[in-house]
Amino acid sequence: MRTARSDLWVPFTLVLLTIVPLASGTLRLIEVAGGPALMPDNPRIDASPAPVVVHVVGAAAYAVVGAFQFSSRIRRTHRDWHRRAGRVLVAAGLLVAGSGLWMTLFYSGAPGGPVLWGVRLVVASAMGSCLVLGIRAIRQGAIRVHRAWMIRAYALGLGAGTQVLTQGVGQGLFGTGELSRALSISAGWAVNAAIAEYVVRRRA
Repeated sequence: MRTARSDLWVPFTLVLLTIVPLASGTLRLIEVAGGPALMPDNPRIDASPAPVVVHVVGAAAYAVVGAFQFSSRIRRTHRDWHRRAGRVLVAAGLLVAGSGLWMTLFYSGAPGGPVLWGVRLVVASAMGSCLVLGIRAIRQGAIRVHRAWMIRAYALGLGAGTQVLTQGVGQGLFGTGELSRALSISAGWAVNAAIAEYVVRRRA
């Protein structure tokens, strides 16, 4: 019983971390669908909403369903579900990475300046690469390597949840300037990447 409890709290904690970005994304989707303006005005999204819709829907599926892949109990007792969900998650993750890359390259004038632009480019490319490497590993039967790459990809995909915390701290300490925004958002991805690497190395 203690093992089950200690195992299942992980996915529920991960889902909890996604609540704020999921709520924000849902409000943006309502707005894009013709509903009331519930979020700050963004001319870039108004001009080209399709990448945002893909990004939000893909990220919601990736974050919520992906959280339950971290339960060894679920993986052991529902192996078919784990495999089917994994295929869906790879598709959703590639959509998230691809749409993030598209928005970075083609949405001009995004807050955060060149620093955040460069970080977003690296993160989106790294997430997509981790997913591809994870697929290759499982096809080769390298389960441990597969898990390592998927943990890294999920950590980058969950960056928006951690950024809620790092942005709050960053703005409180350093204000709301462009550089402060860039560094506080980047810190969210950095924290997640560091935690993922710790988990991977501890398991190894």
